[in-house]
Amino acid sequence: MIHLDTHVVVWLYLAALHRLAPRARRALDQEDLEISPMVLLELQSLREIGRLVPAPDEILGALTSSVGLTVSRVAFEDVVQRAILQTWTRDPFDRIIASQAAVAGVCLVTADQTIRRNHPSAIWD
Repeated sequence: MIHLDTHVVVWLYLAALHRLAPRARRALDQEDLEISPMVLLELQSLREIGRLVPAPDEILGALTSSVGLTVSRVAFEDVVQRAILQTWTRDPFDRIIASQAAVAGVCLVTADQTIRRNHPSAIWD
């Protein structure tokens, strides 16, 4: 099982696999895929500011059907307790998404350099 950061979900939905680093692509091919519910909120935020057209449930539905993507059920209180300790960012999306993966004990696929510098189980290249 691995978690996906929001941009990875968008690229997967758009079939833009060329944007993924080789190690990230291999991880997507070899592992079950899961996201934090916070990814859905970030997708909605991107939609509201005009950076994304499809609704989060459309993206989730498509990826659930095509690649078996699921939403993590880790207790939100546990995620928030971990996120409180993530002082390396002020971005609430990054804090929750990285903390969700950490609490679940899984790797996070992300191109985000700040997350990769501070989240020991981040995967990219």
